[in-house]
Amino acid sequence: MAKIFIFGGSGRVATDLIKNLVADGNTITAAARHPENIIKLDGVTAEKLDLHADVDDIAKQVKGFDAIYFTAGSRGKDLIQTDAMGAIKTMMAAEKAGVKRYIMLSSMLSLDINSWKKIPSLEDYLAAKFFADTYLMDSTNLEYTILQPGSLIEEAGTGKIQLNVEATDSNPIPDVAKTLAAILKYPNTIGNVIPMSSGKTPIDDALKEI
Repeated sequence: MAKIFIFGGSGRVATDLIKNLVADGNTITAAARHPENIIKLDGVTAEKLDLHADVDDIAKQVKGFDAIYFTAGSRGKDLIQTDAMGAIKTMMAAEKAGVKRYIMLSSMLSLDINSWKKIPSLEDYLAAKFFADTYLMDSTNLEYTILQPGSLIEEAGTGKIQLNVEATDSNPIPDVAKTLAAILKYPNTIGNVIPMSSGKTPIDDALKEI
């Protein structure tokens, strides 16, 4: 299948994403600041990568891959250099390395500036995601998909979702990961920003309708 590079490879979503991508027959390189925390599976290579690195160095690591996932996040500790500029540098690196497909894990409301004041605890995080998402859409030629789930919760997945929602409903992490993995199989998702929440439609059926 595909040779895939994942930024933020030790995170909660990435761990489930890796399992799904491997099950689909893909070969994965997952990168993180602490690669020892990346899940150990056949077909998965763990690499060390710091998003404070130079674009040229990141480009060397992603060269030769078919697709990139960005699932990294600082959990509020390094919003500018990780969630915003770190993401942007991976986009620059992807273009430099000739990797066209880029799938971004973002957040519900990241592009709806007027809504941020309703959730002041997340304003800075959403601002960081806004800059990353708008750079991806407006300043690159990447074949992007941006997935915007609401709150991530550690519950069992249902395998069913709702897309293009406006409410900030919660999303079980396994469903977000499964949706990210499935996006790779649907070229119709390219160039789309996809808000999602839990719902009643099987993931594949929902993506087919985009």
